[in-house]
Amino acid sequence: MLEIEHLTRRFGGLVAVDDVSTVIEQGRINAIIGPNGAGKTTFFNLINGTFAPTSGRIRFRGQEIGGLRVDEIARLGIARTFQTTTLFNHASVLDNLIVGHRLRTQSTLWDVLAHTARLRNDERICREKARDALDFVGLSPIANRLAGDISQEERKRVAFALALSTEPSLVLLDEPAGGLNPEETEGLSELIRKFVQHGLTVCLVEHKMNMIMKLADKIMVLNYGKKIAEGAPAAIRVNPAVIDAYLGSEHAEV
Repeated sequence: MLEIEHLTRRFGGLVAVDDVSTVIEQGRINAIIGPNGAGKTTFFNLINGTFAPTSGRIRFRGQEIGGLRVDEIARLGIARTFQTTTLFNHASVLDNLIVGHRLRTQSTLWDVLAHTARLRNDERICREKARDALDFVGLSPIANRLAGDISQEERKRVAFALALSTEPSLVLLDEPAGGLNPEETEGLSELIRKFVQHGLTVCLVEHKMNMIMKLADKIMVLNYGKKIAEGAPAAIRVNPAVIDAYLGSEHAEV
C-alpha cells in the first residue's frame, strides 16, 4: 500500500530520518518502534505531509506523495492521530467529529453565506459520518457530552473516530496507548484489530512493547533515524541490535 524508498529528512545538520526504505503492507498492522529521538514521529510527519522529504520517495498506491500538502494526502486516504489528543473542549464529542468529513464535501464559502441546499446536504452527511464513527469506536452514549468532560481513554477513542470520519484506507497511530492503564490498552488493541478486520491498514508508533509484540504483524525498528531491523515480532524480540539499542535483554526472554 505504501512504499518508502531511501527516505531522508534533514533539519540543518541533524538527520532525523536517514535513508529509510520499507513497505507498509495492506490489511496488516505495521509497527514502528525505537528509542526517544529515533525519528519515529518525523517519519509519520513525512508520510502525512507535515514535512517534505529532503530526499527519497513515498508512494501511496503507486502515486508519489512526497511533498504534497497535508489535506491532499488526507483526501487520498491517509489519516493520522497524534500523541496528544487535542479537542474542542467546549463542544460536544459529536461536534468535534463533524469536521473530520469536511475534506470530502464540496461546499464553498458561497454555500455558507447563502445557506444553500448543497451546504445543508453536506452538513447532514458529515453528521451521519460522525455518528457512524462514534458507533464504531464504542462511544455513541457520550455523543452529546462536552469533550472537556471525557476521560483520557475516551479522548483516544475520539481521536480514532476522527480519523475514521475522513474515510481513510491507511491510519497512522502515534502512541495511541500513551497514558492508558493495562485494561484500557487492551481495549484499544482490540479496536485496532477491528480496524483491520473492516479493511483498513494500520501503522502505529508505540512504546508499550507487550502491546506491540501481541498486536503487530510486522515491526520496523529505528535508531538515530536509521532502520536497524525489520520483521515479525518473534524475530525482532531476539534481534541483538534491537536488544542493545532499545528492548534490553528482558524482552528476549518473554
